[in-house]
Amino acid sequence: MDNKRGPNDLEEQIDMLKKQKEYMQKKCRQAGEAVLKQEARYHSLEKEFDKVCEERDNLIRMLGDDVR
Repeated sequence: MDNKRGPNDLEEQIDMLKKQKEYMQKKCRQAGEAVLKQEARYHSLEKEFDKVCEERDNLIRMLGDDVR
C-alpha cells in the first residue's frame, strides 16, 4: 500500500493550514510591533512640532508685530 499523501489528503491540508496560520501569526506580530513603533515615533514628532510652534510664537511675541 502506498503511504504518500497527495495535496487533496486532509492531513496534508491540515498541516499546510497550520503552517500558514503560524506564518500569518508571525507576520501579524511583526506588523503589530511596527505599528507600535510608528505610533511612538509619531507622538514624539508631534511633541517636537508643538515645541517648535511654541518657540516660534514666543519669538514672534518677543520681536513684536514687525515680524509679521
